[in-house]
Amino acid sequence: ELPPSEFMQVADSTWLVLSVVSNGRAPSGCQATGVTKIARSVIAPLAEHHVSVLMLSTYQTDFILVRERDLPVVIHTLAGEFDIYREESGECVPITCDDVSNGFLKPKPAAGPTLHPVQSPQTRFCVLTVAPDTLPAIATMLIDVLFYSHSPPREAGADGQDLDSITFFAFSLIEGYISIVMDAETQKRFPSDLLLTSSTGELWRMVRIGGQPLGFGERG
Repeated sequence: ELPPSEFMQVADSTWLVLSVVSNGRAPSGCQATGVTKIARSVIAPLAEHHVSVLMLSTYQTDFILVRERDLPVVIHTLAGEFDIYREESGECVPITCDDVSNGFLKPKPAAGPTLHPVQSPQTRFCVLTVAPDTLPAIATMLIDVLFYSHSPPREAGADGQDLDSITFFAFSLIEGYISIVMDAETQKRFPSDLLLTSSTGELWRMVRIGGQPLGFGERG
């Protein structure tokens, strides 16, 4: 529990994690559904009911976090397309609409949609993973990149937006799986034989939405 301070604001909401898989009855052997289907069949319907979500995509799995108070409308919205289960002591227990409180429909404000600028910096990114037992071999480098490596910002373009590069590094450890996202230049600093990626070694581009933090109140 983190107390509020002049440097940090702590929201009063508790968030629950949803994992969308191809077979909810067998979480250990199921396949991830994919970000495209999640966006179309999960995030879009929840946005229509004004439910805010936080999505976390890793090398292995995709997760969606929803506020605990929004759980009734989440279940009622998604029950038409998905079988929904609650994990209890490692077992998946089916959930029906009767298991949550009534009055699930949230009021829809009349305000129009909020439009945000979209940028695509030229930086090329790598989506990687590493075996947990080899993590100590790159631990020092991870600490250096995460906390001590700061690149000076480049000059903004004529339109006032910096589309040349953006500094971004992500490290996630979930259920023993490690996901790392870094730019191609930073990847060169790591031992190549320890970082695992696709056989094609494909590179990724980033799409940045909004010129400032969106907050947890944005939907869609």
